Amino acid sequence: MIKVRGGVFVGLGILYAATYGLLCSPPVLAQGVAPAGKAAVFIYRSDRTPVQAPVPVTVNAERAGNLANGTFIVAIVPPGKVFLRAGDRILSSLSLQASANRNYFVRLEATSALLPVRTQMRQVSESAARGPLRESRFVGRGAAAEAAAKSFLGAAPAAAAASAAPRTPRSAPPPPAPHVAQAAPPPPAPRAAPPNPPPAPAPVAASSAAEPGWDIAVIVKGGAFKLSNEAQIVGGQPGTFDTTSRPAAGAEVEWRSRNGLAVGSEVLYYKNKVTAIVAGTTRTAEQTVLSFFLNGKYYLQVSDWFYPFAGVGIGGAGSSYSGDLTGKASGLAYQGMAGAEFRFGNVGLYLEYKALASTTDDGANEKVKVGGKGAFAGLSVIF
Repeated sequence: MIKVRGGVFVGLGILYAATYGLLCSPPVLAQGVAPAGKAAVFIYRSDRTPVQAPVPVTVNAERAGNLANGTFIVAIVPPGKVFLRAGDRILSSLSLQASANRNYFVRLEATSALLPVRTQMRQVSESAARGPLRESRFVGRGAAAEAAAKSFLGAAPAAAAASAAPRTPRSAPPPPAPHVAQAAPPPPAPRAAPPNPPPAPAPVAASSAAEPGWDIAVIVKGGAFKLSNEAQIVGGQPGTFDTTSRPAAGAEVEWRSRNGLAVGSEVLYYKNKVTAIVAGTTRTAEQTVLSFFLNGKYYLQVSDWFYPFAGVGIGGAGSSYSGDLTGKASGLAYQGMAGAEFRFGNVGLYLEYKALASTTDDGANEKVKVGGKGAFAGLSVIF
């Protein structure tokens, strides 16, 4: 009874491939000041309302130092995934993908004066970080970190300013000559040569603001979905749908920008029972819907663990029937969603409510509405 329309899904596949290629292009970042083959991560603390308590900072599971308001450290790291953590008992975390010979900038902010201190970390651009870094005091450790800070700022950091070379003392003046009438005074002792001036700092390559970067997230979810239409024509006969879907599940892959924007693809699967009266006989069947979407979302960071979001998606839905009624159909699909994600490091609890609209067509002018509304819960993993 029903023919599959493949053009919708072919077009979606092409759009998906183009989106993937665009998003996976690496961002262009500032030329680095770290040792060759390494990356430099500048972490500075800047509170809107100053909080006096220092905050411990860990980089790749190693203690990097304690940051008070108006101080900064530099972590020299190998290329690859970098994990940052700040706080004592209440932790905030951040991950970034580092490339060799590049600079990265992270702002740490204390958001509460109550102990233990609550903090937030976010990656910022070079242009946003340069001013606060010049006004901050370097409290890092290690020669490589101090050299990176000095090279980036164009002058020795405040903590290292006292390390200038001592002056060479002047030669002691000669003892006074005995008083002799008509004796010529002795010549003055020569001055010691001044110390060599310190070498000029290495120039920092000019660059535009650093790109925010992208993370990949995988979401697996299940929940309750309910069709919007109960009574419809199926197989040319009046039919009745059990609107409660059993089961209802989905999966997503998202590319998330650290400024809150996210794009990705989603597959959603659900089943509903249907009955129809054909020639006075009750026929039973099962409708299976498989839909695909390209989604766009925005995540709002309320705290370091709470991210409410909203988004929309466009794609296609395909339905198939088994049992006393058989056939297939397809059509365009649209959806809107809202929810929240509770993030704990690289793992999150994902909650979502969505409204989906789609009408499938078998090509013989028989249309069935397969849209509805549902609530889902699942897990997300950020790579």
